[in-house]
Amino acid sequence: MSCSGYMSAPVCLIENDENGKLCVRKDAKDILGAIEEPVVVVSVVGLYRTGKSYLMNRLAGQQSGFALGNTVESKTKGIWMWCVPHPKKEGHTLVLLDTEGLGDVDKGDSKNDGWIFSLAVLLSSSLVYNSRGTIDNNAVENLHYVSELAEQIKIRSAEAGDEGEEEDSQFVQFFPSFIWVVRDFTLVLEINGNRATEDEYLEFVLKLKKGVGKKISDYNLPRECIRHYFPSRKCFVFPFPVTSPEDMTRLESLQEQDLAQEFLEAAGHFCDHIFSISAVKTLKGGHRVTGKLLGHLAEIYVDAVNSGEMPCLDNAVVALANLENQAAVREALKVYKSGMEEVKNTFPISIDHFTCEHQKFSSLATSEFMKRSFKDDKGGYLKNLEEALSIYYVDLLEENEITSERKCRDLLNNLFSDMNKRLQNGEYSQSGGYELYCRDRDAIVEQYRREPNKGVGAEAVLNECLNERGPEANSILCTDTKLTENERQIKEEKANAALLEQKYKGEEEKLIERERMMVAENERHEDRVKQMEEKFKQELEQKQQEKDRAIESKLKEREEMLNKGFKERATNLEEQIKKLNNEKEHLRGGGIFKEYVMPFLHPLVELIPNLLMQRSMIKCLKARR
Repeated sequence: MSCSGYMSAPVCLIENDENGKLCVRKDAKDILGAIEEPVVVVSVVGLYRTGKSYLMNRLAGQQSGFALGNTVESKTKGIWMWCVPHPKKEGHTLVLLDTEGLGDVDKGDSKNDGWIFSLAVLLSSSLVYNSRGTIDNNAVENLHYVSELAEQIKIRSAEAGDEGEEEDSQFVQFFPSFIWVVRDFTLVLEINGNRATEDEYLEFVLKLKKGVGKKISDYNLPRECIRHYFPSRKCFVFPFPVTSPEDMTRLESLQEQDLAQEFLEAAGHFCDHIFSISAVKTLKGGHRVTGKLLGHLAEIYVDAVNSGEMPCLDNAVVALANLENQAAVREALKVYKSGMEEVKNTFPISIDHFTCEHQKFSSLATSEFMKRSFKDDKGGYLKNLEEALSIYYVDLLEENEITSERKCRDLLNNLFSDMNKRLQNGEYSQSGGYELYCRDRDAIVEQYRREPNKGVGAEAVLNECLNERGPEANSILCTDTKLTENERQIKEEKANAALLEQKYKGEEEKLIERERMMVAENERHEDRVKQMEEKFKQELEQKQQEKDRAIESKLKEREEMLNKGFKERATNLEEQIKKLNNEKEHLRGGGIFKEYVMPFLHPLVELIPNLLMQRSMIKCLKARR
């Protein structure tokens, strides 16, 4: 669904309510709820009045949208959202989040600033930090919110155990990429007399100082956090957009030709980087986030903040997985029901055709479930789906059987109508009548069997019909004066043998039906296991990629620490890398699939026979009544 059709301007996503608590706006969540595409989420944070909103308008490809403001008062309150079609990734939506300016003197609430910053980190795949002038120590210290992230966000739930500071090394796996944008930059990009790139400039100002003591520790802390928490770092410097101070206050109304060429070039490079490099937002475990999931995610984190708890990535993933897996079961069942509804319109059909269609649509349903579900580690939701499919399948089996029985009875009633008239006229109540009766009856049976599309109850209904007419045949046999007593006995035995043979045919029909159903169920079971294995491998690959990104980031950091002489920090990073590699090796073992998924899949093969047996018992009870 293209988002351009439903969002022409930004809306507030997260605001402070009348009680001062954060809340997710329903209208914004509804907009996200309509977006089933994966989202690339870019958040911009920074001190108020540093031009954050202008950057976001550029990314949206619009001159205006996010309020710029031209006074010392902060215009953006809470977190505002603008969803636009991604300019370079078809089938993706670009979600731009513009945050309330940090350090607003009017507001004077640093705790709220900390939560706004943390929510921007948690919701985005790329975090843009916007500042003005230069990246000096003061600019880094203004980013003290980074140092507080470990106190604001948890990776693991309490049930998973608390590993203290070891958790810090995990943030890099799940946090967004970090982009520092320096506005109104006037310095020459040189380091020690040599020309430097913007990225080298950023790494230079993030250099750690050697030594001990509180002053050095305070200096290093925000720099270490930026290095530890974010998997990649990028820097862009923007010159002044205009030369006139008066023009600076009305950027929103200026045309491109009114802006400095160097500024436009810098803005172009920045936008190209965001469009090309910014990744789809993923959850812990690698699951890609859609607009709908992003809305749920925002609500989960805001609820955690309001309850006084730290937002937890594990808990958020579990909560989202429950919501999404329930929806996945509903959607998969809808796919099956929709397909089988068309089959239902052709009832009665043969068991071969029925099981073939059931297999096809249940496979499609399982595939639909796999596309949407995630973190169904123990297969509980897949089991729920299979049970729902089986119950619906058995209902359809019964309906097909009832339709078949009704059609077969109507057909037999129609075929026997002429014979019934002869019976009423007494044509069989005379010498040689029994032979005539048998000839007419056998011709009807032969004609009945030639009729196509009778469904699964053909022989059973015929058996029932012939049994019902048994006393009638015996009566004609007894009154046939042409036959001797010996001949009557032979004919009676022959008739009883024919009825017994017909009974066996009906039972054989049921047996063949059951066998074909079991073959189909076993094939469906194999298909389900195959799809589950593929899903598990896909999720495993996503988790391994998560670990690879973290390892790559830590390896770069370790190399830099070694080059700069920070041996202790390099050793600590070596331990973190070792731990991440161990976790990756553990994932490669794939024991979870064998431990949790396989055991629950096998009993489902017995589910349909059990359901059929229950239905049969209910039918018998009804018949006795």
